[in-house]
Amino acid sequence: MNPSAEVRALSSTEVDLQPVEVGQRITVVWRGKPIFIDHRPQKAIDEARGVPLDDLPDPQTDEERVKKAEWLIMIGICTHLGCIPKGQAPGDPVGEFGGWFCPCHGSHYDTAGRIRKGPAPKNLFIPPYDFSTDTSIVIG
Repeated sequence: MNPSAEVRALSSTEVDLQPVEVGQRITVVWRGKPIFIDHRPQKAIDEARGVPLDDLPDPQTDEERVKKAEWLIMIGICTHLGCIPKGQAPGDPVGEFGGWFCPCHGSHYDTAGRIRKGPAPKNLFIPPYDFSTDTSIVIG
């Protein structure tokens, strides 16, 4: 009656962060969902931490959204209608706030993945994850 080893293996994903350079964004898959991993430069962290909570439709501090300031890990699905926001690949539009942009309906997310403008009702969701080492995470 317990889940098989195959099912248990799909429930978590381990990611080695060591090759991800500062300023680089990568996408991995966990449970069939895109997970956005952003190795944020200090400027992006400062921008995220400088936003007054009163300016946010779904108020959350940057500190509430990350376990280590330089690593932002989010489910890359727009909270409006489930599209995949742009901003992961070099040259992608990042919206008015330097984070991610969902061109389908115009939702703009900031450098902490918080909704700042557009129809999305919530911030990009944070998956359950933990650092297994200084340079490795386990999602799920």
